[in-house]
Amino acid sequence: MSPSEDDVLLALRGVRDPELGMDVVSMGMIRDLVVRGGEVSFTLELTTPACPYNAQIERAVREAVESIPGVKAVKMKVTARVRQASSPPMQRMEIPGIKNIVAVGSGKGGVGKTTIAANLAAALAEAGASVGILDADIYGSSLTRFIRRYTFEARPGEKIQAAVGPLGLRMMSMGLLVPGNTPIIWRGPLVGGAVRQMLLEVDWGELDYLVVDLPPGTGDAPLTLVQTIPVTGAIIVTTPQQTSLDIALKSLYMFRKLNVEVLGIVENMSYYVCPHCGAREYIFGRDGAVPAAAGAGVPLLAQIPLIPRIRELSDSGEPTVIADSDSEAANAFRSLAKKVAAALSVLAVRRGAK
Repeated sequence: MSPSEDDVLLALRGVRDPELGMDVVSMGMIRDLVVRGGEVSFTLELTTPACPYNAQIERAVREAVESIPGVKAVKMKVTARVRQASSPPMQRMEIPGIKNIVAVGSGKGGVGKTTIAANLAAALAEAGASVGILDADIYGSSLTRFIRRYTFEARPGEKIQAAVGPLGLRMMSMGLLVPGNTPIIWRGPLVGGAVRQMLLEVDWGELDYLVVDLPPGTGDAPLTLVQTIPVTGAIIVTTPQQTSLDIALKSLYMFRKLNVEVLGIVENMSYYVCPHCGAREYIFGRDGAVPAAAGAGVPLLAQIPLIPRIRELSDSGEPTVIADSDSEAANAFRSLAKKVAAALSVLAVRRGAK
């Protein structure tokens, strides 16, 4: 006896997303289901191309359908559609075409925040998402040094088009608009206005994720960003030593006071890897962010090693994910991207995805 569509859907309701605990049917992940005789065809629409559980979900879905009595063939098309979470009540202004905005912040400078932001964006784009990155550090813009391969043309009288970098990354920075050695000598209101303009008056196109590299601290630029647009979630970057952690936590609690979900902490420069023997040395202390993350009630998203190659590639303008793709560091950045994408998918479902 041939199965019915109801038989297939019943079987698929037993397949649950590992993080959300919801079944794939209730989440709207099964599309275009057709059952003819013993042949079942459908589309599995994943919530992000960067989810760490995609392969596990695909395998479980196929096995569930194949186990149905009477099924002779399964034709499963797999796609991904990043969903947009509804905005929290305090954040009302949305940017058309941008589904998720991820703020990358820190309490102090020198912790490698731009390195994290650039490689997070590159890893998300590598996974197949449409991604942009905004350098919101007006006084110390450095994105164009960290990503040097891009095309950009500013046309007078027209809306500014974001620059296009490797992997199709859309980019915007004061470094694109002002000559490299020209200092920005502005007071606070002008800084906030510049951040607002780069967000709202730039044509970003259609983006699954916009990664925003914030200046350190809790001043005008972070406040303008959070109070102007719907930041989906924030990531806090720190190094393992206690001083860095103390200041990073101030940034974390700032986001919480402003009703922004903190996705987690990234510990950069976690350990030094000897290029000759591969031994690890914990120069700045070991696992300092572990108790800090636990105390703040957020996950430790990644521990990025201190490797000279990361610095060399950053100086040459090549994200590690692209230029040293098989390295330990590149894989750490990919793992970070998957965790961030998964956390945003969870938020989208909880808040009501669009």
